[in-house]
Amino acid sequence: MMSMKSDEKGGTIKVGCCGFTVSRGKYYKNFEIVEVQKTFYRFPDMKNIIKWREEAPEKFEFTLKASQLITHLPSSPTYRKFEMAIPEKEKELYGFFKPTEKVFEAWEKTKEIARTLKANKILFQMPPGFQPTSENKNNMKKFFSKIKREEFILIWEPRGKWEEKEIKAMCAELGLIHCVDPFKSEPLYGHFAYFRLHGIGDYKYRYTDDDLIKLKENCIEKKETYCFFNNTNMFEDALKFKKLLE
Repeated sequence: MMSMKSDEKGGTIKVGCCGFTVSRGKYYKNFEIVEVQKTFYRFPDMKNIIKWREEAPEKFEFTLKASQLITHLPSSPTYRKFEMAIPEKEKELYGFFKPTEKVFEAWEKTKEIARTLKANKILFQMPPGFQPTSENKNNMKKFFSKIKREEFILIWEPRGKWEEKEIKAMCAELGLIHCVDPFKSEPLYGHFAYFRLHGIGDYKYRYTDDDLIKLKENCIEKKETYCFFNNTNMFEDALKFKKLLE
């Protein structure tokens, strides 16, 4: 079963979920793309990463969510799933793109996993607390100017109170694709669209037929669109959207 469609009015629409919400075998039968979530919370064993790539169909595409060690402060509740205690004296060295050795180490590990999965797109999702302060902007610039991108396309999902002109300027300067929830805003920069659908109002939201028709209309205006559902009902909603495209 195909998870992408080329519309005569636009480009390719790729549909999948943020993570494997069903068995991987069942997922592979229904979709041809997934955004890996586990790498955000902790680094999976490389044996498992190799297994994921080997068991997936040859043309199956992985994208990757970068480690929270890069994007989130250790005070974030997401660190409850990290499973490793960070020494108190080291906590200030993580998150918010701080140009520290610890953050760059997390980038190298993220990149190693992406390369093993043959994933060339890496997402950096920011917490709402990452505001457009001078310090945060400078950290971003230092981080992205120092890392070796190689073949990777880097995607940024800001969720704080960033003005459109600030987002566009940062993406243009740093070569980032702007990621959005299309029911909240429009992408401001990038040669393709990267949508993450978090549910309208909250994660328990189930997308209606009218919602998905609007999403389709939004997608066909773009050259290429990645649509990743990230609500509680993501697998069923992604399937419904895929059928609508077909």
